[in-house]
Amino acid sequence: MPAAPDRISVGFQGDTSGEGPLSWGQLENWSAIVKQRTWIPLGGVKPLDEGTTLDEVAAELRYLMTRYEPMRTLLRFAGDGTPTQVVHAAGEIDLEIVDAGDADPGRVAEDLCDAWRAKQLDFATEWPLRMAVVRQGDRLTHMAVLVSHFVTDAAGAMTMLAEVAERVDTPVPGPQPLAQAEWQESPAGLRHDAAARRYWAGILQTVAPERFPRPAVVESPRYWHGEFTSPALGLAAQRWAAETGVDTTTVLLAAYAGALTRITGVDPVVIRPIVSNRFRPGLAGVVCTLAQAGLLSIPAAGTPFAELLERTRRVTTAAYKYAYFHHTRMDRLITEAGVDIGCYFNDRRGPAMSAPIEPGESSFRWVAAQDAPSFEPLFLHVDGVPGTLQLSLYLDAAHLAPADAERLAAEMERITA
Repeated sequence: MPAAPDRISVGFQGDTSGEGPLSWGQLENWSAIVKQRTWIPLGGVKPLDEGTTLDEVAAELRYLMTRYEPMRTLLRFAGDGTPTQVVHAAGEIDLEIVDAGDADPGRVAEDLCDAWRAKQLDFATEWPLRMAVVRQGDRLTHMAVLVSHFVTDAAGAMTMLAEVAERVDTPVPGPQPLAQAEWQESPAGLRHDAAARRYWAGILQTVAPERFPRPAVVESPRYWHGEFTSPALGLAAQRWAAETGVDTTTVLLAAYAGALTRITGVDPVVIRPIVSNRFRPGLAGVVCTLAQAGLLSIPAAGTPFAELLERTRRVTTAAYKYAYFHHTRMDRLITEAGVDIGCYFNDRRGPAMSAPIEPGESSFRWVAAQDAPSFEPLFLHVDGVPGTLQLSLYLDAAHLAPADAERLAAEMERITA
């Protein structure tokens, strides 16, 4: 039975401080945090090397808090709930120490992460990072660490992990969220935001009020998570990419569009692709949250896949360009249009995008069904699993029946074959 945790206080001293509005990427994530009623924790358990000391773990925590401005950020809220970010130059954070006793220390660390995920984070008073070490006897065996998605997106997390491993001490590259927000409210930033809203408005005025035909019966629990593992789809995406010169992300996005119109009967297909925004000047290596969900519309009904792929290629450039915007202003535009555009696509393979895929059998499984936290009507993630390709689907059964989501995944494989 693990003992109650001890804790030590780790002090830190950064180079920057200040306060201001949230950046566009922060606003996007804050909206998801509020809507889903979760702090969207990322991370997990890491086994520690033999001989790792408490001072070494504390030094890693101090490095994270010192180097990355979003780690040192708390929020202050106006009466209407509007958040202001407050970046602190210095402070202290607790590092928990959990004694596993006779229990499996890896399991103790996993249980601790599960407890943290279930416990809400107070962004006004708590740093958006929770870290602990698990001890068994006189040895530190595991580290448990969770950080809110409000701090960073996946691309930023990869940069952070690489810098932590090397203890990089050169100046942090690129503008931090406070500086980003300052540019975004400048004349140039406001012009870009206005252009993005004009682009979106042109699509929204063509969209039917509902993206999905309402199921006759809503499954319970309401929110479902499924996984489709398909070497065939991965190999087909690589083949189409080689033959046409487009990337595999675009191939899979086109397959998603084609499958959606076949399963739902809705056309044109309107999808919100998650765009990293790291192609923008100076933002490639910034550790923060920059990714935003863009918007595109593709006529897909009755279209051969080669033509559908070309249509998808043509619309992605504008969709990516205008996936950088003030979330609150854009949300107001969507609300005024009175349409449902809750259909998302996110390729999160990263470096695994070009990994080799071995032929094999396809399979679908439901991972979980729950009543909370909620999901968007439909969110499809592309994941790089060694040797194959995996689609992770999250859905709201009030919009799309689980059986139809399973059919959609299989249809993506079929139309690219």
